[in-house]
Amino acid sequence: MSKRSKAVGKSVGLFATCLVDLVRPEIGFSAASLIADAGFEVQVPKSQTCCGQPQFNNGDLAGTRKLARHFLKTFESFDYVVVPSGSCAATVKIHYPEVLAEDLTHVSRVAEMAAKTYELTEFLTEVADCQIVAEYSATCTYHDSCSGYRELGIRTQPRMLLDQVEGLKMTECNESSACCGFGGTFCVKYPQISARIATEKAENVERSGADTLLGGDLGCLMNIAGILRRRGSQIQVRHVAEVLAGLGNAPAIGQPQK
Repeated sequence: MSKRSKAVGKSVGLFATCLVDLVRPEIGFSAASLIADAGFEVQVPKSQTCCGQPQFNNGDLAGTRKLARHFLKTFESFDYVVVPSGSCAATVKIHYPEVLAEDLTHVSRVAEMAAKTYELTEFLTEVADCQIVAEYSATCTYHDSCSGYRELGIRTQPRMLLDQVEGLKMTECNESSACCGFGGTFCVKYPQISARIATEKAENVERSGADTLLGGDLGCLMNIAGILRRRGSQIQVRHVAEVLAGLGNAPAIGQPQK
């Protein structure tokens, strides 16, 4: 949880993302809790769908435009849009302006949307300026996902927040910003290359001596957790929002639910 800021009355539309909604909704609940505790009014619009990242990555620009227009309609009434995923946030902030560049009826709207859309840890540090109140007694290392790190510059933000968590010790793993091999549909198109990349990532995580791997993109974390589990590793894998919200006692990603 976080201490309240002075932002009472500002509205936030939480874009849960497909993976969070279908695979690990605890991340969405954690994100909503953190934003609300920071003093914002949080809503999760029921009409939200996919951001269009899979379509964009596979060259389906028409499909991406359709989803982008729907996203604008769904979220444009909020003061801010917050996303617990660097890759989905980058789709809205960087790729929506690209795919709708020739759609004159949406150019100004998409520019406004891009300006008010934030990845979760970016929002908590740069907009909410919240103070985290949570405990997690473990040594953690962090995976800087490709889209969050390279497209949005997300690196210091999660570490600043984690530094406030009582009992948590950070240790950096080698090549923390190296790709995990997931890459959306990349792991499906090139499974052997993906597995090799993921194995190298898992080896670096193991060498760090950490008890827990944290990150901001569920797709990456699921991929790494799968490799670690197949290697017999006891390292837990969690989304950063869960630890910041004080939900670090729940089963980790890839572990059986109680």
